[in-house]
Amino acid sequence: MVESPLEAAEVAQGGMPGSTRAVPVVAVLGAILLSAVSSRPAASQGARPAFEEVSAAVGLNFVHDNGASGALYLPEIMGPGGALLDYDRDGDLDVYLVQGHRLGPGKSAGAIDRLYRNDALPSDGPPGDRFRFVDVTATSGIVPSDYGIGAATGDFDNDGWMDLYISNLGANQLLRNNGDGTFSDATIQAGVEEDRWSVTATFFDYDRDGWLDLWVVNYLDFQIARRKHCLSPTGAADYCDPNAYEPVTDSLFRNRGDGTFERVSSKAGIDRQAGAGLGVVAADFNNDGWLDVYVTNDGMPNQLYVNGGDGTFREDALFAGCAVSGEGASEASMGAAAADLDNDGDEDLFLTHLTKETNTLYVNDGSGFFKDGTEIAKLGVPSWNFTGFGTGFLDFDADGWLDLLVVNGAVTFFASGNERRLDQPNQLYRNLDGRRFEPAEAETGVFAVEEVSRGALLGDIDGDGDTDAIVLNNAGSARVLLNRRADGREWLGLRVLGKGSRRDLLGARVELRRSSGASLWRRIHSDGSYASAGDPRSVFGLGGSADLQPPQELIVHAPGGRVVRLGEPPAGRYLEVFVSD
Repeated sequence: MVESPLEAAEVAQGGMPGSTRAVPVVAVLGAILLSAVSSRPAASQGARPAFEEVSAAVGLNFVHDNGASGALYLPEIMGPGGALLDYDRDGDLDVYLVQGHRLGPGKSAGAIDRLYRNDALPSDGPPGDRFRFVDVTATSGIVPSDYGIGAATGDFDNDGWMDLYISNLGANQLLRNNGDGTFSDATIQAGVEEDRWSVTATFFDYDRDGWLDLWVVNYLDFQIARRKHCLSPTGAADYCDPNAYEPVTDSLFRNRGDGTFERVSSKAGIDRQAGAGLGVVAADFNNDGWLDVYVTNDGMPNQLYVNGGDGTFREDALFAGCAVSGEGASEASMGAAAADLDNDGDEDLFLTHLTKETNTLYVNDGSGFFKDGTEIAKLGVPSWNFTGFGTGFLDFDADGWLDLLVVNGAVTFFASGNERRLDQPNQLYRNLDGRRFEPAEAETGVFAVEEVSRGALLGDIDGDGDTDAIVLNNAGSARVLLNRRADGREWLGLRVLGKGSRRDLLGARVELRRSSGASLWRRIHSDGSYASAGDPRSVFGLGGSADLQPPQELIVHAPGGRVVRLGEPPAGRYLEVFVSD
């Protein structure tokens, strides 16, 4: 028996989800209730915006400093990113935001990265009154090493505390969580030094040894002393196109399990092809039980590194149909998101691009081969006039279908009256049926505000069972957007942890089997978006149709083929499930 109404058993499985071969039970696993949230009365849908901006009310007062001095250094327009993480293990999401500083002559330390702790408040009022962000940077022990671009999260030492990897223009940092509210710089000791311009990274267990490895995405061979002067088509000074600089290779670090890493880029075969890398997602795209890596490259073919299961990767994007657009064009490819948008049991891909390129949706056929489904999904035309960066799938209306958020901001100046501007509105798309999307409230509320948006952090910030967002703006304020559309709808949340390590089991997939026999699928991850890390928990919206209520069975598919079967799960709360790792 288990310690809740759920029954859980772990069995062996090989191949694609659904091809289960039962074996004797290995372990009985408890699904521990983390929190319970009472359902609120159904909210009036009306014309109320889906999200409410509450940054000032909840104390997130971060303003990004890109260090712009008029010299138009390319890195000035590429940040910031950040991370949502429960660094103090109190059950709610805290925030880490990277910061820039003045570049070139007269360089100064300027502002620094900030860590905000999420403090719950005893309140029955609106969600914005239930918590506050408290700036704890001064007591965190964090001393940033260089110009910040992005952040990644993962418990690299399996001590149950979430760690941070900061990608910089310059020396990157691995920040070990000490478990007492402070972090220590473990970069050199761990052997994960990277001094090239890195934009993002992801923690994932590529060799299935129970320890999180680290993939670092590097961008361009850019140095302040050798920066180039570029012009717009009108002859005015402007930020350079990335083609003005040479692309570089990524780095892969294998976790030895003793607090140190081995650089295995060459051994794994990922250093043979340079790319102007901006985004990364680690997922099992071909359903063979091994985590693959998809890297988006700026103005160059993207890369799909298929995990061979023997410590090596094979770059296969062109053959798999996800290197270029359906028209054969390389695109800007800033942000990336992977999720099962059509609930067919595999991971699809969505990428954000430059103005007049349109964003791209790659639909997975279940075996790791993709087709450009942008036009069928109606995602091309609405993105034509915008430059997308951070992005992610989220079920904002709790109907069971994963919707889509895209945050925008130009990278070359456009004229608006007497001004030269980069700001653009953001976009929210509603998933209609797993095949088609439509713009949702992009013309009203917080999405009509024009800023230069970059990172998008997705997660349940206020703990009410729906997905919120923090949008990070270049040379602007961070925006906390609380989800109001899902208020009152049924939901189920899940956190999947390694039984031995107590770390988030990144790469696991969760199946919620419905009474109709169909399933909803979610992947346990913190990567994706742009230069950012999100909530590793998964949330299922249960308010869309009758066959979603009640869910019949919850099944966790762990990397390597292990399966945890849970009985009928209770709605309106987060469950914690432990899987042998």
